[in-house]
Amino acid sequence: MSKADQLFIENCKDILSKGVWDTDQSVRPHWEDGAPAHTVKKFGIVNRYDLREEFPIQTIRKMYLKSAVDELLWIWQKKSNSVGELSTGIWDAWADETGSIGKAYGYQLGIKHEYPEGEMDQVDRVLYDLKHNPASRRILTNLYNHHDLSEMALYPCAWSMTFNVSGKTLNAVLNQRSQDMLTANGWNVMQYAVLVHMLAQVSGLKAGQLIHVIADAHIYDRHVPLVEEIIARTPYEAPQFSLDPSVTDFYAFTPDSVKLKGYQCHPLDEKIPVAI
Repeated sequence: MSKADQLFIENCKDILSKGVWDTDQSVRPHWEDGAPAHTVKKFGIVNRYDLREEFPIQTIRKMYLKSAVDELLWIWQKKSNSVGELSTGIWDAWADETGSIGKAYGYQLGIKHEYPEGEMDQVDRVLYDLKHNPASRRILTNLYNHHDLSEMALYPCAWSMTFNVSGKTLNAVLNQRSQDMLTANGWNVMQYAVLVHMLAQVSGLKAGQLIHVIADAHIYDRHVPLVEEIIARTPYEAPQFSLDPSVTDFYAFTPDSVKLKGYQCHPLDEKIPVAI
């Protein structure tokens, strides 16, 4: 069984059996028909993935790794806030008439700051420190800029990454304020696992552990039947992940740089309603 499947099943069972519903509250998210999108949630879930053992991709539903990597690179490599630079329409609902999501996600990573070593944005600072200051305990990124929240189409969900080098191993903590378990959990986990692999490779390190901290882990009301169906499936073993070994520059990675060997999965034919 894939570790990603195991943790997802355990998390969802825990949320459905012990979680707290917000049906007695007024909520911001809504469905396309205007109805409020209520959730059942658990607070403070922490999952640990050892990237040396396997790649954390779900098999109980089909996951689209290259599309996930495309979004990851849109944020971390292109540092973009324009949905026109994405190959999918996953951000279209939050874009304005110009195709922008405002000062969110990639925009924040691309802001340059002054350091003793010179001017760098957050991504370049991480890349610099992994090569020159691997013992540092200050290697992190932060997308939750309170000064710019009013100009963001959506407040960052996955808002912080903390990197830590132990010997020649790169470990990371992903902090997430909010997680839609059905649509985003498997997606974010494989995305940030890829990011750790990429940053490790270009820094002469090996990918180690990814720890995922979720403050508000929830399942939307209209997702419950589909979640129950998915977690009842029999998982497959995790596939083998590989990254193009010839890439030594983070900005040279593309979605085609990642490959999976032996990926077996259950299909997901149903369209998932999206709360906005």
